[in-house]
Amino acid sequence: MIAIAAGIADGAGFGDNTKAAIMTRGIRELTRFGMRFGAHESTFMGLSGIGDLIVTCMSKHSRNRFVGEEVGKGKKLKQVLAEMKMVAEGVATTESTHELSKKLGIELPIIEQVYKVLFLGKDPHHATEKLMTRNLKDEK
Repeated sequence: MIAIAAGIADGAGFGDNTKAAIMTRGIRELTRFGMRFGAHESTFMGLSGIGDLIVTCMSKHSRNRFVGEEVGKGKKLKQVLAEMKMVAEGVATTESTHELSKKLGIELPIIEQVYKVLFLGKDPHHATEKLMTRNLKDEK
């Protein structure tokens, strides 16, 4: 989900600082979400958490980042998925995580914006801009 957000930022023409902010805030969102279900914070700070996040957000081979980048350039999700031979599991995960976060009252601003871009047709540039102009607050 965070790799899709990073790809959206790339496709919409934002720079490395924006992607770094998405990745940093993204690991906090994922940690907060996981801890709500009993996960340990340290799980997200190792190779299987932040390590995977970095490679998935940065790699030209990442299916999820690719989906985000194409959507960020203006393609519709259905078109991007139809042209792919592999599955970008972050798409379905975004939908289910968004629904669950709303049901449980867990604030996930990045995932919320990704959901709006993928499923509600929100402009990718505006979604990224909304994330980058949020009021600063504790990232816990």
